[in-house]
Amino acid sequence: MTQDEKGKPINQLTTEPLNYHIPVLLNEVIEGLQITPGGIYVDCTFGGGGHSLAILQHLNANGKLFVFDQDTDAKQNVPDDERVIFVPQNFRHLQRFLKLHKVTAVDGLLADLGVSSHQFDEAERGFSIRFDAALDMRMDQRTTTTAADVIKNFTEQQLHKLFEQYGEVTNAKTLAKTIVQQRVITSIRTINEFKLAVKEVVKGNPQKYFAQVFQALRIQVNEELVVLKELLQQIPHVLKPGGRAAIITFHSLEDRLVKNFFRDGSFDEVQADDLFGTKPENPLRAITKKPITATQEELKKNSRSRSAKLRVAERK
Repeated sequence: MTQDEKGKPINQLTTEPLNYHIPVLLNEVIEGLQITPGGIYVDCTFGGGGHSLAILQHLNANGKLFVFDQDTDAKQNVPDDERVIFVPQNFRHLQRFLKLHKVTAVDGLLADLGVSSHQFDEAERGFSIRFDAALDMRMDQRTTTTAADVIKNFTEQQLHKLFEQYGEVTNAKTLAKTIVQQRVITSIRTINEFKLAVKEVVKGNPQKYFAQVFQALRIQVNEELVVLKELLQQIPHVLKPGGRAAIITFHSLEDRLVKNFFRDGSFDEVQADDLFGTKPENPLRAITKKPITATQEELKKNSRSRSAKLRVAERK
């Protein structure tokens, strides 16, 4: 990895400093994908291009890399490389856009489901509790529903369920009730307005509490679990036999979906047939029985890798 005049690492794809997003579990992803030099690969979450750079370094002139990203900011990181095809869309449309490019099957794919450092660090995006900005949280700016819209329009019961299921907020019911009461008498359109409106019901460490609340809002705004399910269901259809999928998750809700689908080909526990005791055939084979997590060395360099979990599956 080369450096700029200030000693910062340079992304050789774009000659820009690698401050957009540090790719997590990079070596583990490349090892898990077992890249074929002339193969076709997909980076479902291009972001800063860190994982893509590593994949390209393992591809020869005949290899192809499709990179998906719904965030328009990511386009600035796309390299001038004829092997790379940028698709400015959510990965839920994976099959559709591969077919548009005359591709029916690929040798491997990666999805890093974490919010990029860039998104967290851009105050106006509204992802981080560190800044005051509009309650936005949209990864795709072309969509219309923001976190402020959720706070304004969801019923008390919907908010309760949202914070309980997506954020595992301990007093989700009280929080929902407080929001509904406060939004009648005050504006809740910004991060600081939200914090002020609910300050009386914050439990424990405020930073951790709001991180859980913001996670729940972000998942809802971007339909993250719905989109992940749609991606997983496409994987058996787009992978060639022997092809591999590597998915990095950052919270238990995502990891559970990936684990169950890789293991059983389903999101729910698959019951054996009552008569024969057999289960439906799963087209995938889980390579990782347990998730791969960051090494101590990586944790020291990138604290955001702490909650990352990598699972790999292979098409039978």
